[in-house]
Amino acid sequence: METPLVAPKRVDFQVDPNSYRHLRLKIDGEIATVEIDIDEAGGIKEGYELKMNSYDLGVDIELYDLTQRLRFTHPSVKVVVITSAKEKIFCAGANIKMLAQSSHQWKVNFCKFTNETRLGIEDATTNSSQVYIAALNGVAAGGGYELALACEKILLVDDRSSAVSLPEIPLLGVLPGTGGLTRVVDKRFVRRDLADYFATKPEGVGGKKALAMKLVDGLVPKASFSDEVVKYASQLASTLQKNAPQIGIELNPLKKVVDHDLISYDYVKVLINRELRYAEINVALPDGISAPKSIEIAKGQGENFYMLSLTRQLDDAILELRTNEPEIGTWVIRGKGDPLEIVKFDELLLANRDDWFANEVIHYQKRTLKRFDVTSRSLITLIEGGNLLSGSLFEIALASDRIYQLIDSEDDSSESHFMLSKMNFGPLPMGNGLTRLESRFYGDVTSIEKVEEMIGKLIDGDLALSLGLVTFAPDDIDYDDEVRLCLEERASFNPDALTGMEANYRFVGPETLETKIFSRLSAWQNWIFYRPNASGEEGALRRYGSGLRGNFNRERI
Repeated sequence: METPLVAPKRVDFQVDPNSYRHLRLKIDGEIATVEIDIDEAGGIKEGYELKMNSYDLGVDIELYDLTQRLRFTHPSVKVVVITSAKEKIFCAGANIKMLAQSSHQWKVNFCKFTNETRLGIEDATTNSSQVYIAALNGVAAGGGYELALACEKILLVDDRSSAVSLPEIPLLGVLPGTGGLTRVVDKRFVRRDLADYFATKPEGVGGKKALAMKLVDGLVPKASFSDEVVKYASQLASTLQKNAPQIGIELNPLKKVVDHDLISYDYVKVLINRELRYAEINVALPDGISAPKSIEIAKGQGENFYMLSLTRQLDDAILELRTNEPEIGTWVIRGKGDPLEIVKFDELLLANRDDWFANEVIHYQKRTLKRFDVTSRSLITLIEGGNLLSGSLFEIALASDRIYQLIDSEDDSSESHFMLSKMNFGPLPMGNGLTRLESRFYGDVTSIEKVEEMIGKLIDGDLALSLGLVTFAPDDIDYDDEVRLCLEERASFNPDALTGMEANYRFVGPETLETKIFSRLSAWQNWIFYRPNASGEEGALRRYGSGLRGNFNRERI
C-alpha cells in the first residue's frame, strides 16, 4: 500500500524566470518561444519523478508566472510558441504517480489551478493579442494535449510516430481533468462520435487522421519542423494589430510575511481563526495613495500602481489559502479606505482601455475575481465603517455568498457606505459571460436598471438593502451577533454540502466553455477521484504501471 504524499508545509506561488526549473522563455521580437524541459528530479513533492515532460503543481506555477510576465513585461509579443526541448515528446501530462499518491483535495486544487492557467492562455489570445501556438514536436498525451488545446493553433510533427491522445479513461479510470473533453467538442468542433472514439483510444491519433478529425491544425515535416514553426508564427504575427512598440514593466516578488495565522502583504492582510475555521481577508487603501492623473503616470509606477499591486496580492492570497489552508472553510472579506478613490482608479482604467497597461490591469482584475467565483469556500463580505469595497472592489462582495452591511444607529454619515462604478456593469464578467450584477438579479432587468442609476453615489445600508445589493443590514446592536452566528453556523455544516450548494448558486444563466470546465467537468472528475474504481487500492489510477488492470465495480451509477 502506497502512503499518500504529504504536501510541504506551504506551497509558495511566487517564482520568477531566474528560478524556473522546468520552462525556458526566449523572446525574439514579436515572437516568444516557451520550451518545456522538465527536470525529472524537480517535483514539488517527494515520491515521484517527472519523466517524459510530465508535470505537477510546481510546473504549473512556473507556467502561470510565465503567462503573466508575457502580458506585463513583454506586451509587444504577438505570438507565443509552446514546444518541447526534449526529443519525440511534447508533454506526457500530469504525473500519474503524483496523482495516485496525492490527497483528494490536492488533486482537485491542482486541476483547478491548471484550468485557470489554461483559461488565462485563452484570455491572452482573445484580449491581449498574444496568440498561443502549440508546436508538438512529439507525443502530446493527456494534460499535454490539453495544454495544446488551450492554444489557438496546434501544429503536429509528421513523423509517423507522434500523436495526440487523451488516455485517461482507458488507462487511468479518470477523466481528462483540465478541459480536454470540453475543448475537443466546444472549441475544436470535433464530432461527438469521433470525440468518443478519440477519448477511448489510449494510443491516440496522429498524422492525417488527427488533422482530418480537427484535433490539430497542421502537420509539419520532421526535417523542417523548427523552420516551419517559425515561419508559421511570423506569418501569424504579421496579421495581428497592436499599438506602437510597448515597453513592459517588471513583476518583482511580492513583499509577503507568512506566519502560522497570518499572511500579510502591503495592502492585504489575512488573519486565520482556526477555532471557527475562517480567514479574515482585510483589503486596505492607505492614506496618501490616490489615483494618478494620467495612465502614463500609472505606467511609470509599474508594479507599484495600486490596482495592479493589490490585484497581485489578492491573487496570491487566494492561492495561498486554497492550497495551504484547506480546512479554513469560510473567508470573511473586509475593506478599509476611501471608496471614492477606488472609483477614481476605475475611471482612469476605463478611460484608457486602449492603452495596453490599462487593458492588462482590467483583465487581471477579471481573472482574479474569477478565482473567487470558483473557490470552494464560503465567502462572506462585511461592509462596515470606512468601507473600501466599492467599484471594482465591490465585485468581491458580489462574488460572495452573503453580504452584511452595518447600519450605524447614530446615523454617522461617514459610516458604512459604498459606491458603484462602470466597472460593475461589463468589464469584469464571470465565467458565464454575465456580470455579477446580472447574475445576482438574473431575470430581473428592472432591478439592474435601478442599481445602474446609483453609479457614483454613496449607498448606505438601508438603500443597499432596498436595492437588493446586500443580504442583511443589521444595526450596530445586532450586527456582531448576526455575523458571529453566521460564522458559527458555517463552521458546523458539512463542508462537502456547502461546496455543492455554493457552486450551484454562484453560476446562473448560460453555460459556456468555462462554466462547463468548472462545473460539469470538474464536478464529475471530483466525484471520480473519490471512487474506488480510480483511486481505490485496486483502482486504475493506483495500479497504473504495475502490470495489473484496475479491478472495477461494474455498476453504472
